[in-house]
Amino acid sequence: MKTLLAALFLSSPVLAQTARLPAWISPNTRIIAPHLQQSVQVTHVDVRIDIADQIAVTTLDIALHNPASRPQESELFVPVPQGAVLKAFAFEGGNAEATARLLPRDEARRIYDSIVARTRDPALLEFVGNAVVKSSVFPVPANGTQKVRVTYEQLLEADGARLDYVLPRSEAVEYSVPWKLTLRAKSATGIASVYSPSHEVAVKQPNNGEASLTCVTKDPGAFRVSFLRETKDEMTASLLAYPDPKIGGGYFLVMIAPPKPKADAKPIKREVTLVIDRSGSMAGPKLDQVKAAALQVVEGLDDGEGFNLIVYNEAVEMFAAQPVIKNAETTKQARDYISALRVSGGTNIHDSVVEALRQKPLDGMLPIVLFLTDGLPTIGQTSEKAIREAVAKGNPHQRRVFTFGVGVDVNTPLLSRIARETRASAEFVLPKEDVEVKVGRVFDRLRGPLLTKPALRVLDDPNRVSDLIPSPLPDVFEGEQILLSGTYRGDAPLYFQLTGASAEGERHFDFTFNLDKASTANAYVARLWASNKIAVLGEAIRDLGADGATANTTELVNEIVRLSTQFGILTEYTAFLAEEGTSLAAVPVNTMRVTGNYNDRAMKMRSGPAAVAQADNFNKAVESKQLNVRNRFLDDKMNAIEITNVQQCQAGAFFNKGNRWTDSAAAKSERAPDRTIEIGSTEFGRLVDELAADNRQSLLALRGELLLEHRGQLVLIR
Repeated sequence: MKTLLAALFLSSPVLAQTARLPAWISPNTRIIAPHLQQSVQVTHVDVRIDIADQIAVTTLDIALHNPASRPQESELFVPVPQGAVLKAFAFEGGNAEATARLLPRDEARRIYDSIVARTRDPALLEFVGNAVVKSSVFPVPANGTQKVRVTYEQLLEADGARLDYVLPRSEAVEYSVPWKLTLRAKSATGIASVYSPSHEVAVKQPNNGEASLTCVTKDPGAFRVSFLRETKDEMTASLLAYPDPKIGGGYFLVMIAPPKPKADAKPIKREVTLVIDRSGSMAGPKLDQVKAAALQVVEGLDDGEGFNLIVYNEAVEMFAAQPVIKNAETTKQARDYISALRVSGGTNIHDSVVEALRQKPLDGMLPIVLFLTDGLPTIGQTSEKAIREAVAKGNPHQRRVFTFGVGVDVNTPLLSRIARETRASAEFVLPKEDVEVKVGRVFDRLRGPLLTKPALRVLDDPNRVSDLIPSPLPDVFEGEQILLSGTYRGDAPLYFQLTGASAEGERHFDFTFNLDKASTANAYVARLWASNKIAVLGEAIRDLGADGATANTTELVNEIVRLSTQFGILTEYTAFLAEEGTSLAAVPVNTMRVTGNYNDRAMKMRSGPAAVAQADNFNKAVESKQLNVRNRFLDDKMNAIEITNVQQCQAGAFFNKGNRWTDSAAAKSERAPDRTIEIGSTEFGRLVDELAADNRQSLLALRGELLLEHRGQLVLIR
């Protein structure tokens, strides 16, 4: 079996005996020549990537399907990084020889230009700057499949301790081909951390020198992975920057791999307090699942770590007056205590959380609370603001409170804010989900604390850095890393100091990051920051609605509208910006509508399915470090929504209205174009060169007319 992958392009004319009707197809997007309705299609792509130190070998496997009743020949164009070396090419079936050539980027550009001149579709040109593997595949059997394999090798450029791997793929949001990617990496110096900003990946690290990841996706965009290799220093860090003259500096993303404990160091132990709701509404399967989850946590602790159990309805009861050490005896006692739990009464959230926070922690342990509830506060102090204040002012031991809302009748903003304020996170268990699974997943993540109470400060001139996300930094556990984004001013080096508690005690680490490698190719850094920032601002608005309060949200909404429009990052509150009748130039009208959406939904909906959906959206956006190119979110009925008539391109966005894609800057001006350029013309060729120089050529993947702001002019491409 042979196969292939990547951001290929495929020409599929019919057999030589008939008229050759070229049709170039992007496996990520569409047939470029629409008059051929039965052209060969790419049905799926498998990728295997093997990295040994700085050498990466990529094997691209593509399955081609021919829906026609006669065999067809396919010409494939596979963009690969400049400098790559073709190692192998093959396909199965037929007796024809498999041939392929690796063309450097200049020759690939000439081929692309000739195709675009004939098809009047510039999609291929989004890969300007890459080399290309050009091949011919025959036959693709009638009503059958053909499998092709391409293997290439490249040397990854090192930026200090960081290695970046990039697999070229189409940016077109209409991408629909399923991809499966598997990556294995080895490093003689050790791998400190692995991170993909582009796609969600599952990472495994069996040892310091190896890492593997898998990704199954239909999402478009280049597949990116960054590795931090271990160094002689105890802390490994790197910075990626995107320059933006409009803000006088740019955006940055810092990757930090926490120090691993020394062999003779005593690891940080955990002390976990489970706070369990036993009100009447917990009767039945919910309580059974909660009891199983509680037992799973207690038994999952290492001997010598600490725990306690607090149960509440209208009253609050405790397994022990203070946390106890886990051993065989206390585990048996906890098992009996959990087994005897019964439900009755109301929900006293205030007193239960106060009791959990006031406990004096066991010496040398990280104090963690797992707080479960399935309802709104109904007994005692029920004010959302008062409960939040009790947590903010009554947490002398800095306990981390991980909250779990069971069902939809919970105050989602309250649970989210309690968690966020204490360096923790909130989870919401839907009616058909298992509480034990959700609790177990969070508890498993809290293994082996590596760095607690981390704090990053800017040395030299703190005013050069702003809008840091997340803030505060969460604790770092085994297998995790610190990812911090923000904005910077100027182009002088940035000096940071990271402090925190580790197995060796209080530590501090100093870093110097030069900005000389800031690049417009790192536009995803700006988009990641903007996505997080929009969520942070939205949560701030939601918090203002506690206890039915109203507030002036104009400043927050104005910033949300600006960022949403500039970057094309839309939420349930701003989705209407992509509607056909919406004018981005009507800023006051749009701002008023966004304000109404936040007031009526984020501020007023505190519980119920809509509130849980909003909480899920906020959590994913605040905590995510991957791009959300399809603008996915849950609506008020918890249905998954995608907005595909907005295309995020580099650090900007295009909005589709009719047959025209308009970038946000041009859409807000609504003036006539300064220039109109025909695809395939000499002037169009010069424009492509300029876009490539600005790293904006990905916008050429968009179908239809393009109206964009380019170097001070409005340019219409048609």
